[in-house]
Amino acid sequence: MSKTVKPRAPTGFRDFLPDAMLRRNYVLDSITDEFHRFGFEPIGTPILERHETLFGKYGEDAEQLIYTAQHGRSTREPLAMRYDLTVPLARVVGQYENQLTFPFKRYHIAPVFRGERPQRGRYREFWQCDADIVGVKGMSADAEIISLTERILSRLGFPQFTIKINHRKLLVAIGEFSGLPRDQLPDLYRSVDKFDKIGAEGVQRELTERGIAADAVSRMMELIQAKAAGAGSLDLMADAIGASDDNGVAELRELATLLAEANVPPARYEFDFTMARGLGYYTGPIFETVISEPNLGSVTGGGRYDNLIGMFRRQSLPTTGVSIGIERIIDLMDELRLYPEHLGGTLVQALVTVFSQDTRGASMRVADCLRRAGINTELYMQARKLGRQFQYADRKGIPLVAIIGPDEVEAGVVKLRRLADGHETTVALSGAVEAAKQLLSSPSP
Repeated sequence: MSKTVKPRAPTGFRDFLPDAMLRRNYVLDSITDEFHRFGFEPIGTPILERHETLFGKYGEDAEQLIYTAQHGRSTREPLAMRYDLTVPLARVVGQYENQLTFPFKRYHIAPVFRGERPQRGRYREFWQCDADIVGVKGMSADAEIISLTERILSRLGFPQFTIKINHRKLLVAIGEFSGLPRDQLPDLYRSVDKFDKIGAEGVQRELTERGIAADAVSRMMELIQAKAAGAGSLDLMADAIGASDDNGVAELRELATLLAEANVPPARYEFDFTMARGLGYYTGPIFETVISEPNLGSVTGGGRYDNLIGMFRRQSLPTTGVSIGIERIIDLMDELRLYPEHLGGTLVQALVTVFSQDTRGASMRVADCLRRAGINTELYMQARKLGRQFQYADRKGIPLVAIIGPDEVEAGVVKLRRLADGHETTVALSGAVEAAKQLLSSPSP
């Protein structure tokens, strides 16, 4: 006999039992519904992509986390597991552009893989929900993405969250205005991206350690920490370095106007020049959502990346989008208890009992009748004592039990019992559906 294997999932990967999956599906269904409401349509891509498709797109730090894959002994087509859903989108647009209608508004919900050090809210396999708009150059697309993000988080019930907004051109302008050589700009991105983790002193120390002149570091730190209410931060920045499309300030001002016209509450977003978004493909406005309490880091992230699709076709297309971190959102919703009260336990609404082989046919017919009426119904699989079947329903949290014994079969009736309060009614088979719906919808005492 072979040795027994200890059952355990790989580190950083998780299993989900029914109760957890019901909560996950609630979140995913809510997000999908908002995607549809905003006019986004779904796509799907493989878990594996060609090595050349993924590498060279994210930046050095991120690409160290990409899983490579081998298939048998063949190495003629090196493969890697997708790191996110953005680069696969760019590949799809380049591959199928003649079959797409532009502007192309797509969403994609699927697992991605990263060789992270597992910790709370951070896993090696996790699901992302992406929504992107391809083919729109103006800030209207960015405003649409931010409006969508605000609507999703509000629908899920988060009481406090802030969508932070910055601009990649503005970070470049700040660096150049401070006297930073262009070849050191990536150092600025990497350090500023850690602002929430290491604070202002940590960023300043790291920039200095990277060989950036002290006076340049001082000027940069003063600029990136400029903050005022509403769009006032943009005024502070414009006073310091001017306002133009070249430095991003003018585009951010336009974005602020569009957000107001879209009725996005001003309390839901702020312009934060310490937010960098570390991935190398961003070219314009960048977004990140944080929930301050409890703090698990950002729960959404995204921005404009106008050049990425150009890596897969002759001419690039302007693109902007957001990625919603499902795992962190679910962890936060668990902690904040944001799920509806009825959610959890089971999806089954009614259990149909089976007394014996002689009555099984009648039980099957009742179950079929309830299912056809849209009631989630489970047929008990074995003929056991009625008490055991009630225990099973109670343990699973099934609210309604349909009893079909020999007496009921002979009389052509079904007995329905609501377990929460023991309320019981006997009705003709023709009235079973209506009676079941009434018992399920009316509150128990």
